[in-house]
Amino acid sequence: MIYRQLTDKEYESLQARILYEDNHLLIVNKLPGEITQGDKTGDECLAESYKAFIARRDSKPGRVFLGIPHRLDRPVGGICMLAKTEKALSRTTAMFRDGEVHKTYWALCCSKPEPPEGLLEDYLWRDEAKNKTYVCKRERKDAKLARLRYRFLQSTERYHLVEVELLTGRHHQIRCQLSNIGCCIKGDLKYGAPRSNPDGSISLLARNIRFIHPVRKEEMEITAPVPVSWKGL
Repeated sequence: MIYRQLTDKEYESLQARILYEDNHLLIVNKLPGEITQGDKTGDECLAESYKAFIARRDSKPGRVFLGIPHRLDRPVGGICMLAKTEKALSRTTAMFRDGEVHKTYWALCCSKPEPPEGLLEDYLWRDEAKNKTYVCKRERKDAKLARLRYRFLQSTERYHLVEVELLTGRHHQIRCQLSNIGCCIKGDLKYGAPRSNPDGSISLLARNIRFIHPVRKEEMEITAPVPVSWKGL
């Protein structure tokens, strides 16, 4: 198997973004704008980039396995887990599905939430043609219950930092539910932000995950760094 030859700059960037690695898992800091897995755009996905990285780093002549147990939206940055073996992929996919991976996000919002903390429970419906999710009535066909906890952390001169504990994993859930209480995320035009971010990202970060290692059965906690672009806002 021949993978794309990375430039030295690309290689060093990928190396610097590794948050944790062992024989079973590779956990990295996804950049906003990257796709987790291939889509109709044809852009190289995160998994393929790291396959090329591992092939070069480990001088691996054959196929590099990297499975994808979960995904982050393209404009979202932060923690992304990849599985290095079939066994790890099977187990981590089940963990994400069964809510055994505890996920915390940070969002820079255009408004401060009121009340400053709470539990949001909404039924969401996804319009696949528009690639957008809406809060709807429970009776609507294909409506799914979405739950999250949020907590206001602090304000800057223009924005408000909100921590979100994701309790279910629905399409665009955080973006939709925060927008529904008047707290659209900075840069998220699709859900009500007044203007886009210069790089096309939205200011939503997969900040922290906690889980039991699928093979070694040890407690794990991984935290992603705050983007440089957030500082001084």
